[in-house]
Amino acid sequence: MDGTMTVTQDRARERFVPAPDNERRLRDAFGRFATGVTVVTPRTPDGPVGMTANSFSSVSLDPPLVLWCLGKASDRFAVFATAERYAIHVLGAGQQALSNGFARDPGFFDQIPWREDRDGVPALDACLARFDCVQHAAHDAGDHVIIVGRVLSVDLTAGDPLLFARGGYGACDQA
Repeated sequence: MDGTMTVTQDRARERFVPAPDNERRLRDAFGRFATGVTVVTPRTPDGPVGMTANSFSSVSLDPPLVLWCLGKASDRFAVFATAERYAIHVLGAGQQALSNGFARDPGFFDQIPWREDRDGVPALDACLARFDCVQHAAHDAGDHVIIVGRVLSVDLTAGDPLLFARGGYGACDQA
């Protein structure tokens, strides 16, 4: 073989240039990439607040950094953009209710068990992982801000992750 590879597909292909009039198509294209689901929780003077985010990624091992993206149009933007400390909770299979609850209602804490960690940050104990963070940097990125957090501690629990793609939830088959 000469090292080249040919891929054939029976599916119709589409190509477009992202523009304001086809924003939905771009969003659908982004949705083809399956992601995990997280809930970010900062402490505030008015009590606990949470937000569902699937724009989470590890960044660096040394120093330990993670990132997530915050939409500027969010009604919770000011709270999250200025939060010095927060926790990022990685949701497990079967935790769609947590994801949906925090996507719709920043005060969803009234409907679930939670506790404050030693720094007063709201913590959800039933998640696959919790990254306790301090804000390291924030970068302007179009209609979002990329928030980089330095990981101070990590809590882990066994289980399979909750996945999100094409506007719906799924699970990872680890068989």
